Amino acid sequence: MSNLDRQPALSVCGGRGFVVAEPVRELLSPRTVRLGESTEVRRLLPNLGRRMVGAWAFVDHYGPDDIADEPGMQVAPHPHMGLQTVSWLHEGEVLHRDSLGSLQTVRPRELGLMTSGRAISHSEETPKSHSSYLHGAQLWVALPDAHRNVEPHFQHHADLPHVTAPGFDATVILGELDGAESPGSAYTPIVGADVTLTAGAEPRLPLNPDFEYAVLSMSGEAHVDEVPLLPGSMLYLGCGRTELPLRAASDASLMLLGGEPFEEEIVMWWNFVGRSNDEIQQARSDWMTGTRFGEVKGYDGPPIPAPQLPGVPLKPRGRAR
Repeated sequence: MSNLDRQPALSVCGGRGFVVAEPVRELLSPRTVRLGESTEVRRLLPNLGRRMVGAWAFVDHYGPDDIADEPGMQVAPHPHMGLQTVSWLHEGEVLHRDSLGSLQTVRPRELGLMTSGRAISHSEETPKSHSSYLHGAQLWVALPDAHRNVEPHFQHHADLPHVTAPGFDATVILGELDGAESPGSAYTPIVGADVTLTAGAEPRLPLNPDFEYAVLSMSGEAHVDEVPLLPGSMLYLGCGRTELPLRAASDASLMLLGGEPFEEEIVMWWNFVGRSNDEIQQARSDWMTGTRFGEVKGYDGPPIPAPQLPGVPLKPRGRAR
């Protein structure tokens, strides 16, 4: 669940300045980013002109990739602070290790939720024995100031609640949807749901008018509020909606992301969410000197060095044990 950009920009996100207080249809185009040795992702957030959707601050979509004869996802140990990571798969498996000693294989439609709080590090890898295809999404949720220094922890939930209707099934990943609530820990009013549609289905999804929303297309072709959405694209919907009309041109899968607009301004750089440049610089220094973020044991390879910040010398960390 990482940003491997070697020249990441320091971004100010959050606050209500970017929030659209009425329903809109804003199509977001992804940019392509390399994740590890053999995985290429489509980055939807942060996006030019659209930094967050509620507390959702980072969204990558990847696959479906044929990895039958490939190593798949191989992301060495790296740090996080001030956020939660959400691992969501449609195909394949990802092995999660972290500096708390967690070791968990996450499989399709299972929630892997890591709350970094003040500091954590982790690695992600496709197991040596794995499925032929890898397809999923990686997402971050920014933690509000009152909770951003909580003790780090990892949760795995294989059994999640569903909302169903003819031709429609929604797995509630995080937060609450139509009375169904995810067991995953949430620190802001939020929703994340995986929506599956059968061809020809035309459900109307109930929404909270106080939330802002976006829909990510995972597979198939669906019309979201009459806008055709193809895999790897995202439609920002603004606020003020009580329902969302969907229409499936084929069997399709979408991710609904929403939440109360994030009031606080945050500073996001590389894999850190903070509140000031100095805080980000300190986090980088702590990672490079091997303090605060702990050690991921069992991964076969060295941790990822932090990219350069102006005025900060780059010193490689030692090999993980």
